[in-house]
Amino acid sequence: MPEALIIGLGKSGVAAARLLKQEGWEVELYDSSTSPTLLKQQQELASEHITVKLKTTPEFTNSDLSKLIIVSPGVPWDIPILAQARELGMETIGEMELAWRHLQDIPWVGITGTNGKTTTTALIAAIFQTAGLNAPACGNIGYAACEVAIQSLKSQIQNRPDWIIGEISSYQIESSVTLAPRIGIWTTFTPDHLARHKTLENYYHIKAKLLHNSQLQIFNGDDLYLRQLGLNHWPQAYWTSVKGEEFLIGEKGFYIENGWVMEKITATPQAIVEVSALRMVGEHNQQNLLMSVAAARLAGIDITAISQAVREFPGVPHRLEHICNWQGVDFINDSKATNYDAAEVGLASVQSPTILIAGGEAKAGDDTAWLEQIQAKAAAVLLIGNAAPAFSKRLQEVGYSNYHIVETMENAVSLSGELAKKHQASVVLLSPACASFDQYPNFEMRGEDFRQLCQKYLLNVAE
Repeated sequence: MPEALIIGLGKSGVAAARLLKQEGWEVELYDSSTSPTLLKQQQELASEHITVKLKTTPEFTNSDLSKLIIVSPGVPWDIPILAQARELGMETIGEMELAWRHLQDIPWVGITGTNGKTTTTALIAAIFQTAGLNAPACGNIGYAACEVAIQSLKSQIQNRPDWIIGEISSYQIESSVTLAPRIGIWTTFTPDHLARHKTLENYYHIKAKLLHNSQLQIFNGDDLYLRQLGLNHWPQAYWTSVKGEEFLIGEKGFYIENGWVMEKITATPQAIVEVSALRMVGEHNQQNLLMSVAAARLAGIDITAISQAVREFPGVPHRLEHICNWQGVDFINDSKATNYDAAEVGLASVQSPTILIAGGEAKAGDDTAWLEQIQAKAAAVLLIGNAAPAFSKRLQEVGYSNYHIVETMENAVSLSGELAKKHQASVVLLSPACASFDQYPNFEMRGEDFRQLCQKYLLNVAE
């Protein structure tokens, strides 16, 4: 019986374990930490005859060479045990690569980029599904990719997906050897995850690998970094621009003109859908719309289905998600803004003046444009989490003094309504510019906490 070792007991690791077990592999799952949640998962998987070893890492010898190692996305690719495994010649791949090997007979749309991936992935899946296609979204969004593979193996041939819509992070690309989508999309490129990837150049080359492996390529032509590379690096790509036809790179692409998404693949441009059909605010969402329409059109989807899907698309949880309105103040959850660029876009997309809630576990990056946006739009800033002291220092350095270190989300929400009234602010915006791991397991849990606290706060105020 073949043996597989899986490193990392996240959603992806568990899905990989179940997929391999279903195929007759002997599976051991390792995680270097432990918690009540992990212990519960350990018990669940034991009932499925999958061994889980917590607070430990495997040790390899030359006798282990036949074993397959699967790495969850959250596990750094260069940790010593993985470096040792590769040196020994053991096959080491990511969970996304494992899923691809089971689903490569199905065409994929692979979406990567620093920001904009989730919205673009969700909108593409919505369009494909409205067109009557079985097109699950997976990867960083929705299901783990191996969960889709499991369902696909269980189902009859007629129920297998028509397309796979994959949100694919740099971590997942890094550990994928043969992943090659039919359509590859690169949404944006700014410094992020540099603690893991070390240099911007490394980060770029990891992202670029997915696009090089894709048959058809779509790029956001309004992204400064990607635009500089242009046709010299990507001569066959389809480019997009919200600024009109004259801003297109090359002869083919998708752009916005007179309030319409336009397609230019032949000599005569064609109108596809009105921009106003999309309910989501912000120029960045117009860019996401362009890339989503481009993918749909390159996949052969008709204009009617695209228009219907765009009109019905509700948006994405935790990305400029409207939670509630209290006495004219909108509470907006932008918990997915986990870096400075995403948080700058969040602030730019809402009305001013704004009460901003920011902080968490800080990331490396250039905060200049974000701080400028705060000075322009934020009536007050409430700082939470580990980053609060450093953020307060940066705000002082740029001459912004109306901030409050409140430490927790609960304190932030309870003070935000009062400050909104005081400053006549129309919005309370959670847009952290940080990872969540100092106080929450992930950005989703942070956003859910914000949602529940808003609803609780509004009930208390009403009483």
